[in-house]
Formats: sequence, C-alpha cells, structure tokens
Amino acid sequence: MIGPLFAADVVMLSRVQFALTIMFHYLFPPLTIGLGVVLVWLGFGFVRTGDPLYRQAQKFWTKIFALNFALGVSTGIVMEFEFGTNWAVYSEFVGDVFGSALAAEGVFAFFLESGFLAVLVFGWNRVGPRVHFLSTCLVSLGSMFSAVWIVVANSWQQTPAGHHIVPVFRRGQPWVIDGAPVLRAEIVDFWAMVFNPSSMVRLAHVLTGSFIVGGALVCSVGAFYLLRGRHAEFARRSLTGGLVVLTIGSLAALATGHLSAEYVYAYQPAKLAAFEGHFETGRGDMTLVGWPDPAANTTRYAVAVPGMYGVLLKGDPNATVVGLDRFRPEDRPPLAVPFVSYRVMVGVGSYLIALSLAGCYFRWRGTLFEKRWMLRLFVVTILPALAANHAGWVAAEVGRQPWIVHPPVTWTGGAPGEGDVVTGPDGKVTYDEKQSLRTTAAVSRAVTAGQVLASIVGFGAVYTLLGVIWLWVLHHKIQEGPDLPDAPEKPADELRGFFDSAAERPAFAASMTEAKEPAPAPREDAP
Repeated sequence: MIGPLFAADVVMLSRVQFALTIMFHYLFPPLTIGLGVVLVWLGFGFVRTGDPLYRQAQKFWTKIFALNFALGVSTGIVMEFEFGTNWAVYSEFVGDVFGSALAAEGVFAFFLESGFLAVLVFGWNRVGPRVHFLSTCLVSLGSMFSAVWIVVANSWQQTPAGHHIVPVFRRGQPWVIDGAPVLRAEIVDFWAMVFNPSSMVRLAHVLTGSFIVGGALVCSVGAFYLLRGRHAEFARRSLTGGLVVLTIGSLAALATGHLSAEYVYAYQPAKLAAFEGHFETGRGDMTLVGWPDPAANTTRYAVAVPGMYGVLLKGDPNATVVGLDRFRPEDRPPLAVPFVSYRVMVGVGSYLIALSLAGCYFRWRGTLFEKRWMLRLFVVTILPALAANHAGWVAAEVGRQPWIVHPPVTWTGGAPGEGDVVTGPDGKVTYDEKQSLRTTAAVSRAVTAGQVLASIVGFGAVYTLLGVIWLWVLHHKIQEGPDLPDAPEKPADELRGFFDSAAERPAFAASMTEAKEPAPAPREDAP
C-alpha cells in the first residue's frame, strides 16, 4: 500500500491532501450556519414571550455553536496556505478573483461574525434581551456571508465571468515557462464575477443544505433527550423547532438542486452526463442505480426511468440530451466517484424529505413524541445529513475535472443549454484552453510527492486528534444538557448598553463554550 502512495504523482497527492482537509473542515460551516438560524428563532421567542425556557435553550445551543465555530475557523485557515504551497500556478491564475472574494469574506463576514460572537456568548446578563437578540442575528448573518463569498469564488471556477485573461509580466516582459506564457484572470467587472451564472443558485443550495444539517442536529439531540426521559419540555421544543428547520431545508434543497442541475447542464454538460452515466447523446433516461463502465461506454446493471432525464431538463421525454460521446476522453470527468456521490446526495435528500414530512404529520397529530421508532431515526439523522452535504461537494468538484477552472461551452441554439454543443470536425467539443486551467497544470512545480505525502500524514494525525477532541467535547455538552432555569432577569434599568458591557473587564475565565455569569460585586464591608 505504501509503495503506490510514494509512486503517486504530485497532482493526485495534492488533490487528496486538499480533499481530506476541506472535508474535515466542512463538518463545521453547515453546523454553524444551521445552528445560527436556530439561535435566531430561540432569541426571538424569548424577546417576544419572555419565557425563560427559550433563553435556557439558546444558552445550550450557543455552547454547541461556539464549539463548531472555533473548529471551523482553525481548520479553514489551513486551506488558504495550501493554495500557496501546493497550487501556486492556480493561485497565480485566479489570484485576482479569489483575492477579492476572500478579502470580502474577511471584511463583511468574519469580522461581523466573530465580533458579535462575544456578545452572544458572554452577554447574557450584560446587555438587554433586544441587544442580545440583535447580536444573535448578526452572528447568524455573518456565518451566511462567509458562505456567500466562498461559494462565489468556487462558482467562478465552475462558470467564470466578469474577467479577461492577460499575460503575467516579469521585469517588463511576458513571463514564459517551458515555452508557454503564464496567464492570469483579471477582473474587469466585479459584480459580473460575483453574480456569475451559477453563484446564486449554488449559494441557495449550500444554505439549504446547511439548514438541513443544523435542523438535523437539533432534532437529534431533542429526540435523544426524549428517549432518555430527560429535559422533556426542552427536548419537545428543540425537536419541534429543529423539525421545522429540517423540513424547510429539505424541501428547499429539492428545488435548488433541480435548478442547480439545469445550470450544470447548460455550462458543464460533461459533468451532468457523468452524474447520470449518460454516454450517448439522445433521449435522456434517468438512471436510478447502476455502474458506469467508461471502457464499454455504457452503464451496467442500470435501472432507469425512460425519458425522465429529458423531462427534468427540458420538459420533454424525447428531448435530445448531450452525452459523454461529445467529449474527448481526456476532457471527461472520472465517472465512478461523481456517479456514486451524486446518488448518495439525492438518495439521502429524498429520505430526509420523507422523514421530515412524516415527522411534521405526527407532530400535527400530537403523537410524534410517543413514537420511539421515529425518535430513534431522528437521533441518527445528523449522520446522513452531513454525508449528503459532503457527497454533493464531492460530486461537484470531482465532476468538474479535468478542469480546475472550467472553460466556456458554446451551444448551437445560442443560449446555454439550447440545442446541441458546438463540436469540431471530429464531433467532439474543442475547448479554448486559454480561458481555463487544467488541474494537472495548476500544481506547484517546486513541491515533491514525498513532501505532499508527509504533509498528508501530519494533517491526518492533527485532524484525527482535533476530531476526537471535538466529539468528546460535543458528547460532554450534550450529556450535560441545558442549564437549570435562569434566575429572574435583571430590571431594565440595571442592564447596560453594548459599549458599557464591552468596556467592562471580564471577571471569568475565557471559555468559548460555556455561558458565564459576571462575578458578584465585592461587599461593602470587605477589607
């Protein structure tokens, strides 16, 4: 096993390294985005009703939110360094685009989220309920803003827009390596880059996936407490609120996923053909299960719905759908990984829709909390929810190969997705590679396979330790449960404003995952 790893090339090892680090990191952003919505709902409930159970629940879920926020920040920084160490050519090509998007994330998202997180975590009795609720909203909004700019940058790789390609100059002369000029993408229209053809649809799909994860976690914990007979009222409200978020997210993901597939067909038809195992251009059958065989250009053991692929894309079961035969073998994505991961995403999504709708029905009937078989399903629902989020990203990124920045595709009907793809004399699509970048050409030339492999081993050890710590702390917080009901709130005239509270020296140990109360004032008769 070790021999083939050492023999692997730098490109594959660098892809494995980035895949492992980003998949571990992506455990946390969906949780913080989804939990942020739950915290807003709980904070609004307390402001509206004054019911201390809402405040109790918000404190509990804030601990879980803060834990995931800390892990998300620490694991996310690593990938920005990987761009420079392992993907230097890619960084040169996309630096103008990614630099602006990541800078916007820092200014508009990270500072907003991290700044008001302190008020959310430590400000329970230091600011009034309305100020605390405002901070909760801003933290939730900041977590979504982070997704906005990351998805914008990634979507630009899928459907580039708002730029032109220019040569890179060194000492006043075009920079040439191995006889080829070094090129880079330069923004000419910032907002066209931001609103590139796929960005908003993909952003909606990412956010709905995050709502699914956040809602699934809340349902999981609520159902766990009900099965154990603990914190009954807290558990019932948590399960109800999580079920609402899960149901909305699941149904919205169905709609945004359908729109996303239409955009993939219009701008990356080879990717969608790989998702469906659609080899020959013609009637589009939707393959439910099977196994793609690229050597034989067929999907073996296929169970398909005739014409349904064409219905979903064009509303016509007899519509002509572009297949992999329109693309040269070197321009096709690998088939097994996107084919399987796409079905995992769709299959789990369908399961979550059925589960959440059934849960809503039983909740409406007033029997949900007594159905222990369904509570057991909700306890483990967080696992398939996370798996579906990861599978969707795996399908999107592996399906983009062999391109790290996808080239434009021209259609005979003029508009993207209309008619057939424009092909060359050989009947295959001819890409303009000056407008794109292949993954094999994007890696750093100074990095060796041994160095990348050593970093994978190192990251694996560190991330395994972080994962164990995360699971241990998460388990401890859940087992510990929510705090006892709060003491009565301070009178309004004793609550200080935001800046007064921020200026006060904290009188407690710094802990991002514990809701702390201020230390008592010293007695007047103290020496």
